Amino acid sequence: MTTAITFDQVSKSFQTKGRTFEALRDVDLTIEAGEIYGIVGYSGAGKSTLLRTINALERPTSGRVLVGGREISSLTGPELYRARQRIGMIFQQFNLLRSRTVYRNVAYPLALAGVGKEETLDRVEELLDFVGLTDKALAYPSQLSGGQKQRVGIARALATRPDILISDEATSALDPQTTGEVLELLQRVNAEYGVTIVLVTHEIDVIRRIADKVAVMDAGRVVEHGAVYEVFSNPQNPTTQRFVSSVLHHVPSAETLAAIRAVHHGRIVQLHVENRESNDPFLSRVARAHGVDFNIVYGGVDELQSRLFGSLTVELLGDNASVDAALAELGETTSVREITDREAVHA
Repeated sequence: MTTAITFDQVSKSFQTKGRTFEALRDVDLTIEAGEIYGIVGYSGAGKSTLLRTINALERPTSGRVLVGGREISSLTGPELYRARQRIGMIFQQFNLLRSRTVYRNVAYPLALAGVGKEETLDRVEELLDFVGLTDKALAYPSQLSGGQKQRVGIARALATRPDILISDEATSALDPQTTGEVLELLQRVNAEYGVTIVLVTHEIDVIRRIADKVAVMDAGRVVEHGAVYEVFSNPQNPTTQRFVSSVLHHVPSAETLAAIRAVHHGRIVQLHVENRESNDPFLSRVARAHGVDFNIVYGGVDELQSRLFGSLTVELLGDNASVDAALAELGETTSVREITDREAVHA
């Protein structure tokens, strides 16, 4: 694959009130052309600062940012302007020109680029049709819903036919249904125009729904990154684990585990479900084979990129030998951890 963006030991510090604040710390990351790449983190993690280095709105204190093989962080003047034309940006608060119609908002970057009227007309009509706003061409931003404004923002960002689209919290001001519609539109942008999309968000569910890969940031550093399925199904860093658990309630808290043990007196185990086909009744099959009954007392399984993952807390009922045999077979294909009475009491 062709590399679209490379962050090479990128650090960024700011001076505020006589103190140095390190927004980015030695970030190393590669984003391939054609990917939808998510950058997630809590407020202050440095994700928006990292995003803004892609189009040199922020320049690293040290390190390099390469876009299409060129170090954009070293460009100035006309060279920087031309490089920025290949990078579209959409914003949380839309940033539309209130005094201009939808048509003129989308046409604005084309006018700045010196594109002729006929070509501009064709391009704007194409984009308004693509985002489903042909009938709003003469409307003003004040007459649009939040979702419609973001569609205009996406059309404007695509006007100069960019190779890369960067999105800074583009859905956080939208309701859930509108968020879903905008995410579907971004997937179409990626699929039909081949645009590499880098999106920053604190909403881990956004990453789950459309991203191919994800980087998790904390205190200016990338603490975990990789394919979305791998990161979601088996998060390693505590920050990643907190993010994933906020939308995937698979693992019981200490209090919930104690309550489960107070009610269920069989042997309690946690099964890590990963890389399972959606039609594989593995738990029922193993239980029947060894004459064991089971109750799923907590957890859940989600589907991501056509594969299942999750965690099930299960009570197994039967004689110890049969349960041991069932656990041994489950352990051949699944991570199994038995919760002892002591763990439940002191969890």
